[in-house]
Amino acid sequence: MSVALENVLARAGLKADANAFLTLVEDAARRLSPPNPDPAHYFSPDQVAALTEAGLDLSPRGEDEPDFRARTVAVHAVLADSALSVGQAAELLNVDDSRIRHRLNEGRLTGWKDQGWRLPAWQFSGSGVLPGLEVVLRSVPADQPALVVAAFMNTPQADLVISDRPATPRQWLLAGGEPGQVARLVAMLGSPF
Repeated sequence: MSVALENVLARAGLKADANAFLTLVEDAARRLSPPNPDPAHYFSPDQVAALTEAGLDLSPRGEDEPDFRARTVAVHAVLADSALSVGQAAELLNVDDSRIRHRLNEGRLTGWKDQGWRLPAWQFSGSGVLPGLEVVLRSVPADQPALVVAAFMNTPQADLVISDRPATPRQWLLAGGEPGQVARLVAMLGSPF
């Protein structure tokens, strides 16, 4: 299994040890909701009645149904594996470790703490940070987890067009696009519309 996983990781461009990657997957799975939550538990009886009447199925996942968490766990594991440590980010930007922590505290870089800071790779390019990153980070809603922000930054957006094709916010910024446009879009994360 390790050889097969190492082949998959290599094809995906991930420089990760198979066992370390599996540990990341296990950790991500533990952080998510229980394996078979009862959706009705999260609503009042009146809300359950209204949602059921509207046609929603609030029954727990059956044992024979696929686990909806699998994709999220895999994406989280890849995000964690590709993230940089403070030292790696400092080396990339040719600055001292304390400058990276300072930028994190100021909101000029983003990351999460997991046995030390982890900084998602999407915010870096070459030997620098993504152009316009500070403008974008100021608009990220505080309640949005790193996984959601990373998905947004790497998903084509209809409002960001390069050569007649929707571009990801990351591509848009790398191509010299106006960071304010990305900031307006990222500010909407978590909003129903």
